Amino acid sequence: MASTRCCVPAAQIPSRCCRRSAVRVAAQQQATGPAALGRPAPAVAVNNAVAGPHLSTKDVGNSTNIRWHESMVARRDKEMLLGQRGCVLWFTGLSGSGKSTVACTLEHLLHERGHLTSLLDGDNIRHGLNKDLGFSAADRTENIRRIGDVAKLFADAGAVTMTSFISPYRADRDMVRQRCQPGEFLEVFMNIPLEVCEARDPKGLYKKARAGLIKNFTGIDDPYEAPTQPEITVDCFTADGHPRSPLDMAEQILQILDDMGYLRDPRMPTLAAYGALQRKNSDGVLDYAQL
Repeated sequence: MASTRCCVPAAQIPSRCCRRSAVRVAAQQQATGPAALGRPAPAVAVNNAVAGPHLSTKDVGNSTNIRWHESMVARRDKEMLLGQRGCVLWFTGLSGSGKSTVACTLEHLLHERGHLTSLLDGDNIRHGLNKDLGFSAADRTENIRRIGDVAKLFADAGAVTMTSFISPYRADRDMVRQRCQPGEFLEVFMNIPLEVCEARDPKGLYKKARAGLIKNFTGIDDPYEAPTQPEITVDCFTADGHPRSPLDMAEQILQILDDMGYLRDPRMPTLAAYGALQRKNSDGVLDYAQL
């Protein structure tokens, strides 16, 4: 009696019923195939030729035999779709300097203007991706390395990406800058004096650090290396000594992004024209030839 074993691997058969069906199909094929009818089985051509040279790979860190795969959709095309240029706005400054507050305010302003944004906050990232890291010098460096690569991925997709991290070491920030394309990394220095940050102390961390309850706290027993040539410097006081609001600071950054051409494609007259053309086309697809 002919064997009725199925030639389909069991792992690929989802249920017992399907397995039984596969067994019946295999048995029927054996009963009606060329061998059962006394005819020789047709020859099967086997191509032993190599399709081409193997793709080159390389080792990166502890990862071996890997290869960078380019996206089938160019970054330029993504930016044209969004009507903006992807970039990394790297907010740096002491704890309590207003990094997160100003970044959140800026994100609201950008969203109101129709821009795609992403905000990566230091505390939020430590809830998940970087929850295995502490605050030693080595862990701080790894913290910045990871979020720098995440920020770059968002920028490659065309998003205006904001990161809010103390990032106290200049070398760590420069490492992220070097990973980005020229003009893609914008260092935003929250130039707020230590005494002002300590007076604010929104989470009570300075008080704990002064009491010795927190070790390696930036500004107290761990250094903060201020940027030497940041693209954007945000001061907490006006020229006549009045404190600035988060909205005022965010609007300063927004104006700089506008002036530097990050918030519209150079081939687009204005974002208003972009919206008008979208409304003009019944299918909702923008015809760039009309610009």
